[in-house]
Amino acid sequence: MALKTPAEITAMRPAGRFVAGVLSSLRDLARPGLTLQQLDDHAHRMIDDAGAHSVYLGYHPSFGAMPYPGVLCTSVNDAALHGLPSSYALQDGDVLSVDFAAQVQGWVADSALTVQVGSTTPEAQRLIAATEQALIAGIAAARVGGRMGDVSAAIGEVAHRGGYGLNTDFGGHGVGRTMHEDPHVPNDGRRRGGMKLPAGLVIAIEPWFMAGGNGYVIDPDGWTIRSADGSIAAHFEHTVALTKDGPVVLTARD
Repeated sequence: MALKTPAEITAMRPAGRFVAGVLSSLRDLARPGLTLQQLDDHAHRMIDDAGAHSVYLGYHPSFGAMPYPGVLCTSVNDAALHGLPSSYALQDGDVLSVDFAAQVQGWVADSALTVQVGSTTPEAQRLIAATEQALIAGIAAARVGGRMGDVSAAIGEVAHRGGYGLNTDFGGHGVGRTMHEDPHVPNDGRRRGGMKLPAGLVIAIEPWFMAGGNGYVIDPDGWTIRSADGSIAAHFEHTVALTKDGPVVLTARD
């Protein structure tokens, strides 16, 4: 687990601002008729224009059936995480989750958001709001001297209160020179449990909730994670630095 100095946290800010700007642009761009590949192409152009580096493109962990083919994870409706770019054209009312990470000046930032494209529905809006609220609660609990369980419990309590499906197999993680560092940040847990949170820890906090049960399935591509019961899913994430003055959200959007 690599802790960052105050100077290194400052050096991570350009990556955070860039990732936030790309996600804000994609949020504004997403509309019915646009394909997932067009969203990916848009983000790829922004990466190239900024002289940044994609940490997704070509990434090939053991679970992936192939190297990752895009610069975004675009997950629609029952897809919760790691959805691949494709020719799928967004439909009115689709729930779209976009996860994006990039490296700028040697440092990585990672963030995600969920929107409903076009017309909205109460069910989807409640799920999206609850997932974002869980992110806010997790960040508020990420205090130096606290415990990782405080962060996990804050997220899990929002899911349990709303009756949403929740799974801890995938969650948050350390961020720094690479996209995935120690420690793991579970999306459920017990307060006052787990590791003590030190100053200089930089983590991605990323709740993902399902409108139905807790189970998930993985597509044959080895990447796309879907709710097992076909219910819609939502995903939010920020890269957060823990400082003596409180948590600092490096990927905060305007």
